[in-house]
Amino acid sequence: MSDYLNKEVWLIGAGTMAIDYVKVLHALGIKFKVIGRGESSAKKLCEVAGCEVTTGGIEKALADLPPPEYAIIATGIEQLAHATSLMLNSGVRNILVEKPGGFYEQVEELALLAEKKNANVVLGYNRRFYAAVLKAKEIINEDGGVSSFNFEFTEWAHTIEPLQKASGVKEQWLLGNSSHVIDLAFYLGGKPKEMSSFVKGSLSWHPSASAFAGAGVSETGALFSYHANWASPGRWSVEVLTEKHRLIFRPMEKLQIQKIGSVAIEDVAVDYKLDSDFKPGLFLQVEHFLNGNTQILPTIQEQLAGVDIYKRINFSK
Repeated sequence: MSDYLNKEVWLIGAGTMAIDYVKVLHALGIKFKVIGRGESSAKKLCEVAGCEVTTGGIEKALADLPPPEYAIIATGIEQLAHATSLMLNSGVRNILVEKPGGFYEQVEELALLAEKKNANVVLGYNRRFYAAVLKAKEIINEDGGVSSFNFEFTEWAHTIEPLQKASGVKEQWLLGNSSHVIDLAFYLGGKPKEMSSFVKGSLSWHPSASAFAGAGVSETGALFSYHANWASPGRWSVEVLTEKHRLIFRPMEKLQIQKIGSVAIEDVAVDYKLDSDFKPGLFLQVEHFLNGNTQILPTIQEQLAGVDIYKRINFSK
């Protein structure tokens, strides 16, 4: 029997992301409580995912119930830091919080609080658990490491502009959304040791920049470059180069390979079943978290260091 089956777990939030988490928790056989705020989102989650929701918010739940051993925070970005702080202050020591953990200025506060409470707070960058990424890690290790890599994190501005979001969410879209690509690229190729960054332009909803470019060298010695233009067509992608292969994530969920001496780009044989049955990467992410095997997931302290990188990419300072 897995160690996590008898652990008490709270899922905080009842929105779209929470529905994906509920599917995984059901499949893992976990007994859990969903803590939400409003009745409408709770009703939708009950209908779609088939579970009850304790409404009224975290404060009410903590007033009525003892805190759990484990908590998964799956609220909107504007509520992530507040919800995580409430759980930390209630005594919860194992927390998985959806990326990016909060706004730029909130991540440092969370990191300090987690350290003060001696708590394990990790970030839910589920792309690290894609079947394609796990296979790519095997190939990279067999090939002796990454020699260079590049990535693109173009966002579709025309689809984002009309979205109704809380204050600050669209202004920090690079942190809240594009960081999925950036995190994966640096997870595979190594964190930046040196980096030059450039930005230009602006959008009505993202005044800091609309186009981004940069290059540098990672801590592992791999050269890297990146580009994104949110005012032009594009898509997310990551390419990782070894001495023997070019590994291509385009789309991000699938792995293609180009072998040295060949121009052919081939699909890699990968078992995608978990990524087909659940939101890609989420099943293994939750399983690793509840088993205490969190080495793959970035801690809130590591995310604080990551925030400095995202700021440089976003503001080129």
